[in-house]
Amino acid sequence: MFDLMPFRRNEDVFERMLKTFNDMFDTNALTPFNGNANSFRTDITEKEDAYLVEAELPGFSKEDITIDVNNNYLTIRAKRDQMEESKDEKNKVIRQERRYGEFVRQFYVDNIKEDEISATLDNGVLKINIPKKTKEGSSGKRIEIQ
Repeated sequence: MFDLMPFRRNEDVFERMLKTFNDMFDTNALTPFNGNANSFRTDITEKEDAYLVEAELPGFSKEDITIDVNNNYLTIRAKRDQMEESKDEKNKVIRQERRYGEFVRQFYVDNIKEDEISATLDNGVLKINIPKKTKEGSSGKRIEIQ
């Protein structure tokens, strides 16, 4: 037998195409790969004795970045102020994709040596080394069944 297909007007298809086209040029939309516009990409690697956090922060100097550990949360904050640019009436900005403002990521960390955390910034990549606390031998107790 034939499958029944609902009747849709051509306007519905046109409206969907128009919405898709407009979404491509929406400056308030999320960045590619469904990321947050006020965020940055981060990789976290676990080693035997430490965690390594690598965050992409191109265009930031170390003075623009703060790293805090508070209540088992590592917070990386990078702030970029809008640069003053001279504009004349002949030059118009058609599209501005560079973001200004505060970029923040927060990660839960546990059993770390807060006093030994170190960080470096090289070629726009922030590297944070977070040493783990050593696991103390469990004194354990055997329970006898009576």
